[in-house]
Amino acid sequence: MIPRFPRGVRLQEDKARGRWIVMAPERMFVPDDTALEVLRLVDGARDVGAIVDALAAKFDAPRAEIEADVAAMLDDLVAKGALAW
Repeated sequence: MIPRFPRGVRLQEDKARGRWIVMAPERMFVPDDTALEVLRLVDGARDVGAIVDALAAKFDAPRAEIEADVAAMLDDLVAKGALAW
């Protein structure tokens, strides 16, 4: 599956507050550092496997552990309307 930002939702830097936010119609999400690492890789072209591979390489961590965490996080963000499949 390929996660993507739905129409009207975007990841952007809030320079005034020095943080990244996910802007959506009538709401805003402030991702923690872990979620931000995942969201930066969501480009509408990479599937979950490619995102997991990139994170496993970047953090030199076990792929299976990252895969479980990323899957749970993506499902949560989809349920909140911040991402879509």
